[in-house]
Amino acid sequence: MSEEIKERFEFILESISLIETRFNKIKFPEDLINSEDGITILDSIAMRLQAIGDNVKSISKLDPSFLSKYPVTDWVKMMRMRDIISHHYEGLDHEIIFSICKDKLKDLKSSVIDILNTFNGF
Repeated sequence: MSEEIKERFEFILESISLIETRFNKIKFPEDLINSEDGITILDSIAMRLQAIGDNVKSISKLDPSFLSKYPVTDWVKMMRMRDIISHHYEGLDHEIIFSICKDKLKDLKSSVIDILNTFNGF
């Protein structure tokens, strides 16, 4: 397994941790749009989600079969989300970002930790 792939997963894990910290202040989807602080949090979370998707795309290019070893995670949706954030940011739906953070991030973190453990021999 490539050291570069490992580094990309380490970055993804770091991004997830930052999103979790920032999202901790958010209780409802509207919290992301009803104040300057909320909008700043939305922007920062969106950028990290974009970076996660970008790294997943890079991993897929480095080793096209790697992600298929971990089918529990919907890697394609992550890459699509990256494209939406990158190319259609003005139409970004705060409720979708809220849902991702609330319902999907924990499972992604678990998958990434499992993958990193395989790199570390656990």
